[in-house]
Amino acid sequence: MRISDLLRRKGSLVVTIRPDQSVTELLDALATNGVGALVVSADGERIDGIVSERDVVRRLQRFGPDLLTEPVSEIMSKHVRTCRPDTELDELMRMMTKGRFRHVPVLDGDRLTGIVSIGDVVKHRIDELEGERDQLQAYITS
Repeated sequence: MRISDLLRRKGSLVVTIRPDQSVTELLDALATNGVGALVVSADGERIDGIVSERDVVRRLQRFGPDLLTEPVSEIMSKHVRTCRPDTELDELMRMMTKGRFRHVPVLDGDRLTGIVSIGDVVKHRIDELEGERDQLQAYITS
C-alpha cells in the first residue's frame, strides 16, 4: 500500500501553525483538532518545521510557564522527515521506527498534501489483520 492510498482513506487535512504564533495558540490548536503534532508553515503549503506535544512538554519542564508566550519557532523541530504520496507504507513504518518519530508530513513536490501519524499506520495494520482473520474464519467454516 502506498501513502496516497492511506490518505485517500483517512483524508488529507493537515493542520498547520505559523512560526510566529505562540505556544499557547499551539496548545489550543492541538486540543481543538485532537492531534499530537502540527506542521509549522508560514504559508500553509511549505514546511518550516514540525512541533509536537512532546516538544512542548520537554521545553516546559526546562523553561517553565514563560514558554507559553514564546513563538512556536522557538520549540519546533526544523529538520523534518517527509515522504511522498508514492512511498510504500512499509518503508514509512521502517523510517518512523528507526527515526523514533510519530508524524510524517507528505509532500508532493514542494507542496504539503497530508500527514501520516503512527496511529494511522497502526489503524491500517489492525484493519489488515482483521480482514485476514475474517477471511481465514470464512475459509475454515465453509
